Amino acid sequence: MRERLPVWVQDWLGTVLPIGEVLLVLVVAWVLQRLVRAVVRRLVAHRGLPPEMAAVLRRVSATLIACAALLLVLERLGVSGTVLWTAFTGFAAVGAVAFFAAWSVLSNIFCTVLIFSTRPFRLQDHIEVLENGEKPGLKGRVIDINLIFTTLQEVAVDATDEGSVLQIPNSLFFQRTVRRWRGHQVPQRWLAPPPPDPATQERR
Repeated sequence: MRERLPVWVQDWLGTVLPIGEVLLVLVVAWVLQRLVRAVVRRLVAHRGLPPEMAAVLRRVSATLIACAALLLVLERLGVSGTVLWTAFTGFAAVGAVAFFAAWSVLSNIFCTVLIFSTRPFRLQDHIEVLENGEKPGLKGRVIDINLIFTTLQEVAVDATDEGSVLQIPNSLFFQRTVRRWRGHQVPQRWLAPPPPDPATQERR
């Protein structure tokens, strides 16, 4: 039926249809991502899914959907599927070699899985990573956990946030002793002692 149309209409359709297909792919990817986020929120609210795991699921799903949408868009624009597959396998091979070469990154990712499964600490907990025994180490409030780092917000001696953050490799938590305080309350030992009462000093 398309051959019966005028030439200018065929040329117009040849331009508009790929654009429409690309827009359709983008809209479907956006809707699918919204659905995944809604499912993750429901799992957190009703099934007790840890917030840290929910954040990882959102990031992984967004990456997978974006990659799939990109491949479909390139295919709609005329890029051969064989070329895409060859490029993908080539990049995957190079990425695999680099991935296994970066053993420290692998270690951190594996330790992230252990953190999510064993739950040695959670978001908003206050933790301290001891160097050895009772020697003070890195400490702060846990504000983020990703595949490589755990981010700590340093706490001032007057219980206020100082603004600086510490990014600690996740593998370090399985090489050091970790002291943990649950909840939002700043540990008392981190705070400065109250100033002496002048009236008490005068009596002495």
